Amino acid sequence: MSGGQQETPIGVHELIARRRSLRALDAMIDVTPAQIRSLLDAARWAPSFGNTQPARFLVGLRGDDTYAGVLAALTERNRSWAHRAGALLIGLAVRRNAKGEVPYAEYGVGLATENLALQAVAEGLAAHQMAGFDAERVRRTFDVPSDVDPLVAIAVGVPADAEVLGEPRDVERERAARTRLPLSEVAYTGTWGEPLP
Repeated sequence: MSGGQQETPIGVHELIARRRSLRALDAMIDVTPAQIRSLLDAARWAPSFGNTQPARFLVGLRGDDTYAGVLAALTERNRSWAHRAGALLIGLAVRRNAKGEVPYAEYGVGLATENLALQAVAEGLAAHQMAGFDAERVRRTFDVPSDVDPLVAIAVGVPADAEVLGEPRDVERERAARTRLPLSEVAYTGTWGEPLP
């Protein structure tokens, strides 16, 4: 398996501690339809403003037409590793429903996608979210309505050794420990910039 892991001294749940945006995926192991359904079920139970549930997903399993369409929409850099994923998805935001404009639609898709990513960890998979894709190509390829916005591409697969990435720089990056800003730079109290004790 690839990837180091930064210690989480406050003791966050292991699913969060183990979640990584891996690029090294095993091209020989499939993601099963049952696993994808589990990830999507986790996504649909995410919170959303007024239970509007704006998140939608285009889902392709390796070898099908949806997978090929999503792969073709990725940037060249992302295609260079994502072709090994067992599944490729696009997360989309529904901007309107029967009641009118859907507030905080992007936020809702973000929450749903994080649920999906954490469920992937629980399933022994990795989910890597990508901004590097052509949203207009996705619209054309999949006949996406004008009031639905493609927001994120997601590669899902079984983690593999970082060596599959080939380039030494990519291998090193894959194996590096996760890092985050210290809590003192994230959470404030009293006034802006005053760290939480």
